[in-house]
Amino acid sequence: KTPDDFGNQGALPINPGLLDYLATSFVESGWDMKQLHRQIMLSATYQQSSVIRPALFETDPENDLLARGPAFRLSAEMIRDNALAVSGLLVDKKGGKSVYPYQPPGLWDEISNKVWRYKYLQEPGDGLYRRSLYTIWKRTSPPPTMMIFDATDRTFCTVKRRSTSTPLQALVLLNGPQFIEAACVLAEKIKTQEPQTEKQLNKAFRILLGRKPDAKEQKMMNDFYLKQKEKYDLRKEDAIAYLETGESERNLSLDPAGTAALAFVINGLMNTSEGYSRN
Repeated sequence: KTPDDFGNQGALPINPGLLDYLATSFVESGWDMKQLHRQIMLSATYQQSSVIRPALFETDPENDLLARGPAFRLSAEMIRDNALAVSGLLVDKKGGKSVYPYQPPGLWDEISNKVWRYKYLQEPGDGLYRRSLYTIWKRTSPPPTMMIFDATDRTFCTVKRRSTSTPLQALVLLNGPQFIEAACVLAEKIKTQEPQTEKQLNKAFRILLGRKPDAKEQKMMNDFYLKQKEKYDLRKEDAIAYLETGESERNLSLDPAGTAALAFVINGLMNTSEGYSRN
């Protein structure tokens, strides 16, 4: 519980036998990090459901005995990468220079008025959709989206990140151009694959949350979709403006009102706890 303090002020290991076993097998593997990760992730313990059983929670509320799987919010980088991956926008290229994804214009200019100040070089192309690992990082002005989701500012070493829940996080997921663009691209993809609205909604739900919706969730999605489609049918220009968020080209063969309504539902699903959590 105190990974930043292994001294006499820190908490003692709860499962020392398990730690000894993992440490021994790690050494015997030749210090193979990939083998260690595989060993943990393929174990029956790691693959358990995170659903809390009342009787077990009463005897082990902190899950010290590892009787249920881990449940946690994805890290800042993983939240963005996940949105890009489900939409098909993620560029899975390894290595190379730092890239400049979407960022509020003029942000770097606010911290320096020098004529020689370094410019933020956002430009169309693969750089907008590379993994967050490759995002340019300026120590005095870190990527704001990542900071809102509790990424550290890298001014000092941090062993374990904190995890907060703030209204700003919902604003990023609902209004950030990267997330809106991902929702629109996924909506267009689903629209071209499924002709029926109900199947479109079910597919979006399955892709984003990893399960099928129940009857109540199905009704909520359908009502929300119809409400948004009715609004966009009256204001097609708003639907087109929404679908043109980001640098991706809009599919002109699709009805903008229906596609924007589906994208709105997808964007809402991204903003649910299941949408950005590992359960």
